[in-house]
Amino acid sequence: MTKPIVLAVAAHPDDIELMMSGTLMLLGAAGAELHVWTLANGCCGTNRLSREAISRIRLQEAREAAALIGAVHHEPLFDDLAIFYDQPSLARVSAGLRAIRPDIVLTQSPNEYMEDHGNTCRLTVSAAFTRGMTNHLTVPPVPPYQAPVTVYHALPYGLTDPLRRPVIPDCYVDVTSVMETKWAMLACHRSQKEWLDISQGMDSYLSEMKETCRRVGGRSKHFEFAEGWFRHSHLGFCGPEDDPLKTLLKEKVYGAPNQ
Repeated sequence: MTKPIVLAVAAHPDDIELMMSGTLMLLGAAGAELHVWTLANGCCGTNRLSREAISRIRLQEAREAAALIGAVHHEPLFDDLAIFYDQPSLARVSAGLRAIRPDIVLTQSPNEYMEDHGNTCRLTVSAAFTRGMTNHLTVPPVPPYQAPVTVYHALPYGLTDPLRRPVIPDCYVDVTSVMETKWAMLACHRSQKEWLDISQGMDSYLSEMKETCRRVGGRSKHFEFAEGWFRHSHLGFCGPEDDPLKTLLKEKVYGAPNQ
């Protein structure tokens, strides 16, 4: 049986580690081939270094984090604050997705606190939707392919939408068993400790991540630590009953994604 291919796509280095990496690790343990892709290079994640210097540092940090779980790391395409939902950007993201041919896509919420996150979600979803469209041209050119893909959205960072309303997921994934590695992955992003404290008031991004997973686990009423997910509409993507997260992770998933 062919290994399922899982692609996690987020805006910035450390976004996957914060909200998706536990589920990603569990899918890997279930036999999936893992790919991670942050669309932006992290060039604005500092108040001390040049754009070029911090981008190099953050690329190395992202590679280290991916290596911890045996994931294939894909290079960023854009600068921070330059992820736009437009045709040129979609052509580039579509090329990457077609080259990887994922069976499962994990991406960010459409209702996030900053535009890079929301636009990453939109680009990723559209790239998956257009994977088989011959006349949707990609840059560089990559042939279309016909195969189902199931898209899941992570909870937004902060667990609220942009208007501060709580967001409750359709299903929860028990990440208790992989919290130590999730912590280690996020710790690879050493450059962000000082920056997140200054820019967003996060005294410790590691402790904040752990507390977020604890809060989500508490909301599930089943798990100590959890990540939350929504399943995207099946229309144009996969079969109406397809739910590979549940199929692969079994009792690690609580709650039924929307139909």
